[in-house]
Amino acid sequence: MENVINAPARYGIVGTGYFGAEMGRYLASRDDAAVTVVYDPENAAAVAHELDARVAGSVEELCRADDVDVVVVASPNWAHLEPVLLAAEAAKHVFCEKPIALSYRDCAAMLEATSTAGVLFMAGHVTNFMAGVRRTKALIADGTIGDVLFCRAVRTGWEEPKETVSWKKKRERSGGHLYHHIHELDLVQSIMGPARVATMVGGNIAHVGDDFGDEDDMLIITMEFDGPGFAAMEYGSAFRWPEHHVLIQGTKGAIRIDMRDPGCELLTPDRHERFLLHRTQEEDDDRRAIQLERGTEGPIMYGSPQDRTPLWLTGIIEEELDYFHGLVMGGEALPEFAALTDGTAAAAAIATADALTLSLKESRKVTVEEITARGHYG
Repeated sequence: MENVINAPARYGIVGTGYFGAEMGRYLASRDDAAVTVVYDPENAAAVAHELDARVAGSVEELCRADDVDVVVVASPNWAHLEPVLLAAEAAKHVFCEKPIALSYRDCAAMLEATSTAGVLFMAGHVTNFMAGVRRTKALIADGTIGDVLFCRAVRTGWEEPKETVSWKKKRERSGGHLYHHIHELDLVQSIMGPARVATMVGGNIAHVGDDFGDEDDMLIITMEFDGPGFAAMEYGSAFRWPEHHVLIQGTKGAIRIDMRDPGCELLTPDRHERFLLHRTQEEDDDRRAIQLERGTEGPIMYGSPQDRTPLWLTGIIEEELDYFHGLVMGGEALPEFAALTDGTAAAAAIATADALTLSLKESRKVTVEEITARGHYG
């Protein structure tokens, strides 16, 4: 990364919906940061007033503004490519919400542009900043559970019709469950490495009609890795028994990360230990209460622009932005997060998601190399 920013770092935010507005609030609360410009065709005015920022007339105006050092892209999933490319062209550092793209081709274009410009490009894979996830990875790294052989990730629930059909339920715009909820795929690959072979079956089997979008509501995934490793994943809104967890099986033990009844559990022949998912017991309790209140819809959560993020989510947003902002200000990069800021994690997640999408379409196993060979990065 070439250009280090002097305090206060001036942020421009593209997309001031649920996440974008909350990220803006946190950045604006810092003594060494300011939100100077926002752009959102629908939600900009109220957020700009709240943050004492001005409203840009276009993405291009925001990215080229003299009073913007860093661009935060929190627009809807399908609208990430243009602001990332424009920010790179203007030599601005970029934070982009997940999924950074809905195709590996777009992902590769982003990585090429930011790499060529010499700017920081961080993907918003916020699960990596959960305290329990960080401790889990540390336990794996020190050999506590031996070699990882298998991961199972589940994010399932049941959705009833809503008053309106959100863009998040339209596959072309959100990517569906697989892309919109790419956290679990990213987490599995951050533990096991990039998948080599991907297989997915499923479809839209319980949410068909005008009251729903067209995303598949049941996806069953298997992944094969270099070496003796496999993973299985389940996504969707056609499951009456809600689950949200990641189970990691090793040669010497196992760790279960529970995101519905929040907490983590380590089990080896001579050790049984529980630890928090989030920073504090209060944050874990906050998440637990929300999940129980939502019932079967618990793991499938969507916020609206007027909503404030709950305590547990606010906590990991703060952790993520603290790290990103620290890098912008010249801070030292941590090895555990290197893949989030060199393009590796984002590229691997989108490449595997594309391979899974092709597998479902063509009813066959797909090597991830089939996808990456078509791209232009790496």
